[in-house]
Amino acid sequence: MADLNIFHDPEGRTLTVWFGPPQAEYVCEETGDEVVLMKDKAGRVIGFERLTFATASAKPLELSFLTLPKAG
Repeated sequence: MADLNIFHDPEGRTLTVWFGPPQAEYVCEETGDEVVLMKDKAGRVIGFERLTFATASAKPLELSFLTLPKAG
């Protein structure tokens, strides 16, 4: 099973999602849409950061995950 790490910084207004090991980050690429892609040495995207991310509520961010069944 793959690891998924999500970090929300309400003060810095960022949401960072890693679906690869953060220590494998080699380069970052800004997309121009206030999204930064983190890539490994092979150029594979292993995470992203959404800048100026804010929720409509002062409550802590809650997440739900669903796993879709395999096709076939």
